[in-house]
Formats: sequence, C-alpha cells, structure tokens
Amino acid sequence: QVQLVESGGGLVQPGGSLRLSCAASGSIFSINAMGWYRQPPGKQRELVAAFTSGGTTNYSDSVKGRFTISRDNAKNAMYLQMNSLKPEDTAVYYCHADRLRRNPFVAWKYDVWGQGTQVTVSS
Repeated sequence: QVQLVESGGGLVQPGGSLRLSCAASGSIFSINAMGWYRQPPGKQRELVAAFTSGGTTNYSDSVKGRFTISRDNAKNAMYLQMNSLKPEDTAVYYCHADRLRRNPFVAWKYDVWGQGTQVTVSS
C-alpha cells in the first residue's frame, strides 16, 4: 500500500520556524501535483501550498512570503519551510498527491493523503 508520510511538526513559539517533510513509503515511479493542506481546529481543510501539474507553485494568501514549498524529485519528497509562524497557523498539516504509481505497469493511485502532522504555534 503506497502511503505518504509527513514529519517535522511540533510546538513552536510565535515567530519561530518549522520544516515539514513528506515522503512516499516504498519506491515510487511517478508522483504528480503534490501539495500541503492544513486543517485548523474546528475548521475545514484548506490549501497551504502546492505544485501544479505544470510545475508552478500556488500559495494561500495567508502564508505567502512566510512559507516555501519545495521538492526533491529524486527522493519523491516534498518539504514545507514555515517561517514567522503565527498562532493562526496552528493546524494538522497534510501532504497530498493528485496521483502516483509505483511503476509504469500499474494503475495510477489518485487523491493520496498522508496521515497528518500537528503544528502548534503558541507561547
């Protein structure tokens, strides 16, 4: 079973930084349109930052200039550098891929989510 696994969450003071990582468990042949989403307490899941299928990046207005999404294609990994964190950034952060597959001879798996990692910004 292919999974996405997030790491790097934790408790940080306002103004601090965290770096989230997302990696696919096992070997992956191809993975497309990855992104980070978050779900604040009592609210709906929302987009934080994502790569489009064309390779460009989209950011939520609330994180522009503070967060940076990046990826390492060789490792099928994705990262989210979060700086100048605010209490309103507190949420469970999820890694997402539009589609992935282990090798070119199997079907794509669509809409793949990680289990989430908690980020708490508090003094």
